[in-house]
Amino acid sequence: MTEPLLKIPDAALEQARMMLDRARWGAARFQKLDRATTQRIVNAVAAAAHAKAQHYAEWAVRETGMGVVAHKRMKNEACSKGLAETYSGADFVAPRIDEARKIVELPRPAGVIFALIPVTNPVATVYFKTLLALMTRNAIILSPHPGAKACCADAARMLAEAAKAAGAPDGIIQVLEEPNIPLIEKLIADERIDLIIATGGPAVVKAAYRSGNPAYGVGPGNAPVLVDDTADIRLAAKRIAASKAFDNSILCTNESAVLAFSTIADSLLAAMKSEGAHICSAEETQKLRQLLFTDHGFNVSMIGRDASVIAKEAGFAALNAKILVTPVDLVQPEEKLVREKLCPVLAFARVGNISEAIVAARSMMRNSGRGHSAAIHSRNEANIMAFADALPALRVAVNAGCSLGASGYETNLGPSMTIGTGFAGGSSLSDNLTPQHLMQYSRIAYNKDASEAFGRFAGLDPLNLPKPARPAASLVVSNPESDELRRELRKIILEELNAVLAA
Repeated sequence: MTEPLLKIPDAALEQARMMLDRARWGAARFQKLDRATTQRIVNAVAAAAHAKAQHYAEWAVRETGMGVVAHKRMKNEACSKGLAETYSGADFVAPRIDEARKIVELPRPAGVIFALIPVTNPVATVYFKTLLALMTRNAIILSPHPGAKACCADAARMLAEAAKAAGAPDGIIQVLEEPNIPLIEKLIADERIDLIIATGGPAVVKAAYRSGNPAYGVGPGNAPVLVDDTADIRLAAKRIAASKAFDNSILCTNESAVLAFSTIADSLLAAMKSEGAHICSAEETQKLRQLLFTDHGFNVSMIGRDASVIAKEAGFAALNAKILVTPVDLVQPEEKLVREKLCPVLAFARVGNISEAIVAARSMMRNSGRGHSAAIHSRNEANIMAFADALPALRVAVNAGCSLGASGYETNLGPSMTIGTGFAGGSSLSDNLTPQHLMQYSRIAYNKDASEAFGRFAGLDPLNLPKPARPAASLVVSNPESDELRRELRKIILEELNAVLAA
């Protein structure tokens, strides 16, 4: 079959490609702004986002059916003003001068960032990735999950308006209004994309790495949490229950299974019950196993649901329960309940000592969760060190809930909605994603021989260096025919743009 002589352009694709051009133009202008102007833009956007934290928390739960409004509001606030305050003293604009090493580092923003947004943490991730891009003078195009596209698109437009009002160049915050897989696959392979940040399922992450463009992708979590015989049992129970219940357990850093020393296991269960946990019977545990895991994998309709709703769907009552605790005998991938569960269902197993705990934790992470997160509640430094050293986890939260501890909101790790899993998890990112990951540095390096003096760079700013002399005006000759041609070309281009946008 021969190709038609005239192809009708894909309007959505052409519009998206124009977004890329607009983003590139915006990024080029953005990178000429100084730190004070950049900070003003960041603060204005953070304030606008913070003011709408409740509004978008309600919208996200309404649209996706996942999570808890109060907790989503907390995340939205943490990823707006909280984030701006965390990095208020950081400078991602000025050169860095290291006189001892005789090196000057000049900041190089990535340029145009394409950010994939998950359905589980939609608006918080829009806030988070947008503010990181602004802090580092990058343009960003947001691609929300179809299941959360309305709230994400509205939030992105609000952020773009706030940025523009604060003096940001046009086009540095844009959003795909109608995302779909074929469109995304074409865009992430476009040479005008400088960096992809893929937060979502394994298929999304693999597609980002296949794109041919630089990408940060993150793998699934499956966090074990150890409670040994030196832990404060009451505090451990409180922290674990609160962490597992937070936003109905849809952060990928949430606990998958508790590994409790046998000597304190009963006390821990009793303390967890007093913190709102429903301790399941063997029959209830089996019902949950059947509900949550099908022949096709995890039952996604249960993601982010309330514990009482999940119990009802399974066929038993757990009214007012914050989480459901399912005692298990095996801590191996074959036991489905010790796999990742983005819902408030927590496996519970007994171990005899630190060696048994390590074997169990390594076993449950064998097929999923490598490179991600773990937690331990203990006062024994040797146990903490042994547990962290033996596990294929790149962050281990100590005496903190894993959900907010590993993600940096209850520890001094970088606060992040994107958690790198490193070599073990098939990711190029091993840290929590922070602004530093969205830029690189060009380095001026002097001869290290002591006889070669280092230059005086203090006070020099690449944004304010003397401009080279321009050619005299008398040498510029106007060509009427060329001017007329430019006007005609501009007219044609504008007509084409209008036609595509109106389609």
